[in-house]
Amino acid sequence: MRQMSGHVKSGTNSGPRPSRQINVILRSHETYAVAASAPLTESESLSAVKPLPASDHFAEIQKELEPMVGMENVKTLIYEIYALLYISRMRTEAGLFGGSHVYHMIFKGNPGTGKTTIARIVAKLFQKMGVLSKGHLIEVERADLVGEYIGHTAQKTRDLVRKAMGGVLFVDEAYSLARGGEKDFGKEAIDTLVKCMEDRRNDFVLILAGYPAEIEHFLLTNPGLPSRFPIQIDFPDYSVDQLIQISELMSKDRDYHLAQQSIFKLRQHLMTEKQSDIFSFSNARYVRNILEKAIRHQAVRLLNHYASGVPPKQELMTIRPEDFKWEPKA
Repeated sequence: MRQMSGHVKSGTNSGPRPSRQINVILRSHETYAVAASAPLTESESLSAVKPLPASDHFAEIQKELEPMVGMENVKTLIYEIYALLYISRMRTEAGLFGGSHVYHMIFKGNPGTGKTTIARIVAKLFQKMGVLSKGHLIEVERADLVGEYIGHTAQKTRDLVRKAMGGVLFVDEAYSLARGGEKDFGKEAIDTLVKCMEDRRNDFVLILAGYPAEIEHFLLTNPGLPSRFPIQIDFPDYSVDQLIQISELMSKDRDYHLAQQSIFKLRQHLMTEKQSDIFSFSNARYVRNILEKAIRHQAVRLLNHYASGVPPKQELMTIRPEDFKWEPKA
């Protein structure tokens, strides 16, 4: 998955959606304010404590995260990481032990749920807070890591880790490394990654991503893997309502507008697709693809209708129901 501008919502601040969970203990922003302030007296209320002020380093990260649809828990986790880095720096400046933390992560979710987008934001946060020197993202899959003969895989993997130094190495569909059994070269890639995580733990962050069930099975292939990834995040599928939000804002980003009947038609289609294609439905990626098709169909419709003139601005912007055309099922 690539950066998807569609993972956004309007400025309304709804509460966390229980359907999107993460497998780490989270605390509210107010928790960090307690850690950053002087001890409270019995008469002081925790609700009166202000959250840790966001520095300039975090302002850009917040701006990217704020409009994203259905990721309240992920946003809280990223704030937790920021707060930990912020307070660790203050502890060091005060002559206290700043701590050494491991930030390797597991992202579990189906296609189009925002894994790569969040990985890119995490890399940027670590760069801004001084954890990583570059903050770039190297995205790879099995074919990039696994070689064709003995020793080739280890070299390919080390080369990619070297390219990721100072940034994040993002391995998509990581479970595919364990699919070939004991004699498959994928196991060599896993062993090499584990060694690099130990030898270069402060030089790069490794994020493994993939389908939830397959990732869980993958972690069982090497007893040492689960403990090396202290942060594991679930990216559940988007609801139909969230997908409609995404489609509307994808349209807005491109200066298009979905007519009300278009939204109704799209909603009905998404409900059907999610039910009939539960194992391969690609969430926001699917919405992006059908929206881009609708834009092409709109262009043909306008060209045919206004062959000798210029369409009104409103028509140039409006996606009508007839512009959404679904591929027939095989």
